[in-house]
Amino acid sequence: MVMLTVRTRLAAVVVAATMAAAIGLTAPAKADGAPAAPATGHGLTQAALDSAVKGGVPGAFGQAHDTHGSWYGSSGVSDLTTRRPPLPPDRFRAGSISKTLVATVVLQLEAEGRLSIDDTVEKWLPGVVRGHGHDGSKITLRRLLNHTSGVYDYTEDPGLHLLGTDFLAHRYDTWTPEQLVALAMKHRPNFEPGAGWSYSTTAFTLAAMVIERATGHTYASEAKRRIFTPLGLRASTLPGTYPRIPAPSGRMYTVFSDDPEHRVHDITEFNPSWAWSAGELISSPSDLNRFFTALLGGKLLPRAQLKEMTTTVPSPNFPWGQEAGLGIFRLTLPCGTELWGHTGFLPGSQSIAYTTRDGQHGLVYNFNTDWAGETDAAAYVFLAEYCGTTPPLTTHP
Repeated sequence: MVMLTVRTRLAAVVVAATMAAAIGLTAPAKADGAPAAPATGHGLTQAALDSAVKGGVPGAFGQAHDTHGSWYGSSGVSDLTTRRPPLPPDRFRAGSISKTLVATVVLQLEAEGRLSIDDTVEKWLPGVVRGHGHDGSKITLRRLLNHTSGVYDYTEDPGLHLLGTDFLAHRYDTWTPEQLVALAMKHRPNFEPGAGWSYSTTAFTLAAMVIERATGHTYASEAKRRIFTPLGLRASTLPGTYPRIPAPSGRMYTVFSDDPEHRVHDITEFNPSWAWSAGELISSPSDLNRFFTALLGGKLLPRAQLKEMTTTVPSPNFPWGQEAGLGIFRLTLPCGTELWGHTGFLPGSQSIAYTTRDGQHGLVYNFNTDWAGETDAAAYVFLAEYCGTTPPLTTHP
């Protein structure tokens, strides 16, 4: 997996890709007197949000919860024009955190006996995964969900117009799942199924297509019925082709690498159909904390399926001992804390949602830009919350 920033490819939405720049932080020093966990407060986490803003992020906000209750923190502005600060109920584009929803629904269907994660893609989507060496009869749903399918990632295809200022001319284009998969089939697979590991947005598009074939309903309606409604996730939506973020929400900003003037673009509105099931989710910190707490706490999946989800394979070249489960990642921070969750990059948005294995200590936060992906800013928020690491005075954009 090539670690790239979101403004160049959605394929960079790999768990903890926001921390890719933090590989040099493999042994961060704990501040003198800093708590090993935020039992006495979240001052260092707030300081890390402030540091990100000092380093160039327009606005940052998030929510943590632990056995002492919930904490909300923010810094900067949610809108560069009005200067409104981020607010606790604000919604944002959560990007690839969508993938955990998809995997959860697939595993719920397995628990109901409606499919098996060891079924082949060909069984459910005959003829869809073929061409240039792709063969759906050799790919299981399990391999889709843990990124060992080898299926080419369609976000790498220039025909999607995700690169540079070209995105602006195509921001309202509509893509169907079938068209997205067809883009991937124009390329050779990355490897034979099971012979390697490579993050694939296409895999989760296929997984959602299987949900629709198995249920006769849209994947979005299944996610709402099975997850959003039972958990009361009222701020969460799967917008389809709708380009706006429901209120309350802030704005999203990007700088395109091919813009010689390095202008800041408001990229808030765009048609998210090119991301579909792999990245269209809009949510809030409280909703995502509630989701991951319920998921890891065993409220959404039976024990057998949760064990399948949290059975991991190596994800090479990722920092901090990360491994891939089914739609979820495990990482071990330098201080030894083990976390489970996912990150999300989209144009103008960088999000992280992780919790401890028991679901008791979670953290969700969002930056309203994607350019911080080239800095250590997101990593320091994590390290502050879970390791008691003091953030730098500023980050470096």
